[in-house]
Amino acid sequence: MTSTSDQQLLQEFRNPITKEAAFTMLVKKYQERIYWLIRRMVVSHEDANDVVQNTFIRVWNGLEKFREDSQLYTWIYRIATNECLSFLEQQKRKSLAFLSEKDQERAEQVKADSHFDAQKLEWKLELAIQQLPERQRMVFILRYYQEMPYEQMSKLLETSEGALKASYHHAAKKIEQYILNH
Repeated sequence: MTSTSDQQLLQEFRNPITKEAAFTMLVKKYQERIYWLIRRMVVSHEDANDVVQNTFIRVWNGLEKFREDSQLYTWIYRIATNECLSFLEQQKRKSLAFLSEKDQERAEQVKADSHFDAQKLEWKLELAIQQLPERQRMVFILRYYQEMPYEQMSKLLETSEGALKASYHHAAKKIEQYILNH
């Protein structure tokens, strides 16, 4: 199966006859990357699936109006990021618990994974990431796992490259400290 270009997908989406098939191809093309972006933020597989579903509902509803000012995946990432941040904010509001309890809960979700091994560096990294504030966690994930350039991240998160670099630096320092102390 050859990969359909974003331009082709958009053209086919705008045609009422091929709209649904084009959207299905778009979901298949981006679903896995979107899932892992979200999963690293919300930790739980079930929550990640819910946020992914909400993301693609918003993509479906907004694709007709997509102006093509940015690349399609950048636009979808922005929607996924906003959905993720909304979900996390909603979770925070639902729970009257203190932030440290939420951090502990996310850490417990990481530890509940059947492959968890506290001695392995990758698990220490996952636990350290869960200790970060939401915004720093998002910046770290986009930069470290998605290898997204700061310029693109700046458009996605609608903030300056300097602020993103500082956020990434602070996140990396906190992660380093966490790993050294645990």
